[in-house]
Amino acid sequence: MSTTGEFELSLLSQTPAPRLELPPLEAPPQVNVVTTMAETLAATLHVAGSAQRLMSICTPNLEPDIYDQTPFLDIVKRFVLARSFAKVRVLVADGSRLVRDVHRFAAMSRRLTSYIDIRALGEDSPKPFPGYIIADDRAILYRANAAQWDGIADLDNPAVARMHLADFDAQWITHAPDFAYRVARR
Repeated sequence: MSTTGEFELSLLSQTPAPRLELPPLEAPPQVNVVTTMAETLAATLHVAGSAQRLMSICTPNLEPDIYDQTPFLDIVKRFVLARSFAKVRVLVADGSRLVRDVHRFAAMSRRLTSYIDIRALGEDSPKPFPGYIIADDRAILYRANAAQWDGIADLDNPAVARMHLADFDAQWITHAPDFAYRVARR
């Protein structure tokens, strides 16, 4: 004869456990660490290619190894010509280089003035100067020191992108456009 405890135990083993309805797991964020110029260029191309309406770039001097490369220039050209509302904003620490150097991105900005706007920070630029590109308010490649290639790229991180975009916007508002570089090479 079985006891009551054994009977309850046998009932429990026959009844399936209730299923918990859990939301599906989200994919882990795709954060990439970059350490070389080639990785930085590739990450820049991915971030720029993901832009739908706004590209914000902070660079010490329009780094030619990144922003004067044909693949990047092609992405920017397709971006601004395919969308009438597209905008590329660039903050540079040293605007004098735009006047004296031949830079294809600066030349493109002179032709597409309603889409590409460059502003120089001048003497009040932070030291060390960061380098980053933000697409819309989602994707970002951030290098804490633009003199080095080390950085972090993330194609879907709105919180971090918006934080750096707020810093960019604060600098953007306080620095007036410098039109000297636009007339220097015409």
